[in-house]
Amino acid sequence: MSSSHDTPTFPLTPVPERGDAAPVVRQAGCLIIGDEVLNGKTRDSNSNFLAKMLFDLGVELKRIEVIADDEDEIIEAVTRMHKNYDLVVTSGGIGPTHDDITYASIAKAFNTPLEYHEETKRRMYEMGKHRYNLEQQTEEQTKARLRMALFPRDAEVLFVQEDLWVPVVRVGGKVCILPGVPRLFERLVEGLAARYIPLPPSSEKPYRVLVHTKMPESSIAPFLTTLQEKVRKEMIRVGSYPKLMAGVDVSLIGKDEARLKELAEEVIKELQGELLAQGKLGQEEPVKQ
Repeated sequence: MSSSHDTPTFPLTPVPERGDAAPVVRQAGCLIIGDEVLNGKTRDSNSNFLAKMLFDLGVELKRIEVIADDEDEIIEAVTRMHKNYDLVVTSGGIGPTHDDITYASIAKAFNTPLEYHEETKRRMYEMGKHRYNLEQQTEEQTKARLRMALFPRDAEVLFVQEDLWVPVVRVGGKVCILPGVPRLFERLVEGLAARYIPLPPSSEKPYRVLVHTKMPESSIAPFLTTLQEKVRKEMIRVGSYPKLMAGVDVSLIGKDEARLKELAEEVIKELQGELLAQGKLGQEEPVKQ
């Protein structure tokens, strides 16, 4: 750890060893927790950030839910998502105040008690001691601060960024509990994805082809509907993304690169379009015209 009065740094959690047969993450769910999101006081950007990152990694985000700071709602949603998906990411409800009940609620969902995590307490203290006079906090203030290190017992505590004391707490092998503050959420998600999520190998990533047409979405909708029905059994997804006053980007995603290129030619012909980009999902290269 740094000995200067600059921001301390801490060692990362070692990456757990996984055998060749270990399951990988292919489908995920996202749970945004907080009354302040539901009442409009806070705008949720975390689910959007996560969706973009998972898409580029070849993980399908199947569901995003926003729920209140309510124990029963958290327990129900976490239990259901843990059953249905390979990865569940929660955001919000882990601060020092009375309505930050995410850790306690998820502990109940997994029928386990809470306990203080000593290494988190130590890192929290080291990170804050040069900025705040922690020794002058009242007992009540100290207890409130330490609530942020009170985790479900037997959870994995993953320190994923060297300059952050806040860990990702993973429960049940799948449920990753993260803060709601966007700058923290984004840094932690990046660290988590880089080392601690077993992702599909690059060879399993699907391909994507993007075609741009200047035609309006209403004019191309019948063709795209027919095209999606035609290729559904081939596990090819067809999407359309309008550009403000500038036509529509048509996306084709699937495992068979040759078939996608064939379909792209059909789209180009029918919609008077042009090829924009193609390649592995998240690694598409622009096509020079």
